[in-house]
Amino acid sequence: MRAVVQRVKKTTLRVDGELISEIPFGLTVFLGVKTGDTEKEAAYIAKKVAGLRIFEDENGKMNLSVKDVGGEVLLVSQFTLYGDASHGNRPSFTLAERPEKAEPLYEFAVKELANYGIMVKKGVFGADMQIEQHNDGPVTILLEI
Repeated sequence: MRAVVQRVKKTTLRVDGELISEIPFGLTVFLGVKTGDTEKEAAYIAKKVAGLRIFEDENGKMNLSVKDVGGEVLLVSQFTLYGDASHGNRPSFTLAERPEKAEPLYEFAVKELANYGIMVKKGVFGADMQIEQHNDGPVTILLEI
């Protein structure tokens, strides 16, 4: 499982022009599920995202979590995180889990994050989503298990 975590000032997510989710500040997390991933990997990613200390404290040090600062998380399923373009220019997605197995793990990760007391918003699994975000820093962290 892979997650790209970005600290943001604001993110909006639309499908077919309709606003689906919006966070005022916090983390936008793009989650890729690999073939063979289980709830164990999803729980690990949720715990790491909840605990990442990538917000500045009163001394300007990255020492606070999204929960500490009252931020929200927008969790977006993104199978393309497992795109392999090492052979040619068209990525292969053979490492990405099939949708019928990936979606329950995505939903599990949403619930796990919420269990840490964090407001979690979602994308629409499998949809063509348009995401606008105002990155903060920018701060981008890659998590993988």
